[in-house]
Amino acid sequence: MSDANGALQRRVLVLAPTAKDGELVKRVLGDAHIQCDVCPTLRCMCDEIEHGAAAVLVPEEAIVPHRHDCLSEYLAVQPPWSDLPVLILARQGADSASVARAMDLLGNVTVLERPMRVSSLVSAVRSALRARRRQYQLREHLAERERAEEALRKADRRKDEFLAILAHELRNPLAPIRNSLYILQLTGRDDPTARRVGEMMERQVSHMVRLVDDLLEVSRITRGKIELRNEDVELAGIIHNAVETSRPLIDAARHDLAVSLPVERLTLVGDSVRLAQVFSNLLNNAAKYTDPGGRISVTATRDGDDVVISLRDTGAGIPRDMLPRVFELFAQVDGSANRKHGGLGIGLTLAKSLVEMHGGSIEARSDGPGKGSEFVVRLPLARHALPVADASPASAPAEPCATRRVLVVDDNRDAAESLALLLRLLGMSVRVVNSGAEALKALDEAAAEVVLLDIGMPGMDGYEVARRIRQRAEFKDVRLVALTGWGQDEDRRRSSEAGFDQHLIKPADVGVLKSLLGSLDRAPTPPASLH
Repeated sequence: MSDANGALQRRVLVLAPTAKDGELVKRVLGDAHIQCDVCPTLRCMCDEIEHGAAAVLVPEEAIVPHRHDCLSEYLAVQPPWSDLPVLILARQGADSASVARAMDLLGNVTVLERPMRVSSLVSAVRSALRARRRQYQLREHLAERERAEEALRKADRRKDEFLAILAHELRNPLAPIRNSLYILQLTGRDDPTARRVGEMMERQVSHMVRLVDDLLEVSRITRGKIELRNEDVELAGIIHNAVETSRPLIDAARHDLAVSLPVERLTLVGDSVRLAQVFSNLLNNAAKYTDPGGRISVTATRDGDDVVISLRDTGAGIPRDMLPRVFELFAQVDGSANRKHGGLGIGLTLAKSLVEMHGGSIEARSDGPGKGSEFVVRLPLARHALPVADASPASAPAEPCATRRVLVVDDNRDAAESLALLLRLLGMSVRVVNSGAEALKALDEAAAEVVLLDIGMPGMDGYEVARRIRQRAEFKDVRLVALTGWGQDEDRRRSSEAGFDQHLIKPADVGVLKSLLGSLDRAPTPPASLH
């Protein structure tokens, strides 16, 4: 705020009955070091209020019907922080109808009865100025809070943009990795070792894909709005996947891990990846907070319609006063600057949220520091006994489907070539190009039935390529599929507007691709070579 504006906002505006009265009031307030400006009319005073005022002083004679409307109108639309003090110089008695009306209409009114002592006038004005200064402080506080909130909104937008770019960049290398895994599965299915290793790698890639997806859902995680993909899952498979995920950390610390599960097959209804995430988080926590060579045990027992899973360790333990807080976001048992255990303190919070989303509960137990910890998870069992689906799509490689002519367009050559090789193993006739301009030229040379088109390409991006294809009548039957690392709602909206029929996120599941290629409306035509 400039000095001039500050001075205007500290002044008292005076509407005096006569010029002589105005000069007298100005002199009295000036002697008290109170800035004062005299206004000849009420309209003039209202205009000056717009430029700034700390209080107004008006005589009762000016408060007549329909003549103080501008003042009441201004006061009615003050900002939330403002309550402009109005001092009324009333005639002796101070019981007139005009004063009573002013008190109703003008809000923050102080009535001063004439004749009055100079000290009383100065005291009343100083009180009004003090109240106004508090209002200015509130204004500054609200402005500062608004600035802070805007900074947070900008930071949140930058965070979302960063996570979107990071997810896109991580999905790009995951696409050729997953494609290569499918290729190995299709070509090496007779080798038991290769098949077993492929299944393990596929589970880990799937887990990485879900974690990348979570990069775009940080706010949903903190608000407990993670989407679950529920199905019938077997407890043994969940625990096995969790152990496999945490095994490197456990082995690196030379811990002894014992897992004891019921002989009977226990079925849950839940998200297998999320449930495995719960127990891998608990195992990671145990491995980190247990000194090398410790013991970790996982035990599951049936309790009526529930299963109770206990995870114990011989580690650092938890102080009793921390037990109620271990599931709070960013909570750390060891909060010192030189703590030896890493992590952001979100693993247990996420585990608790996921367990509760599955209708279960989780409890932390410990006898104190140095005496180990126990986390007890209770989950409801499925009320039906349907066959449990295999958690790994790797164990059931897709069979070839009807031959289609497919054009793969991606500036990431590894992703494009690995996808093309996979599609050829599925019986497709495939051509690969690495830019938008090459895609349009390839379609002119030999029309494809399906175009798998990346969006984030340099030069002509996928949106522009799709728009140009849709402008050509001869390509009206071509199926356009966005195969991209960009997966936010805005990206899907833009791809639909550009003319894409579907929007797939990298790395695409081979089953989804096979279903897509097998669901073309028109019958397949003899393939023309695109290679």
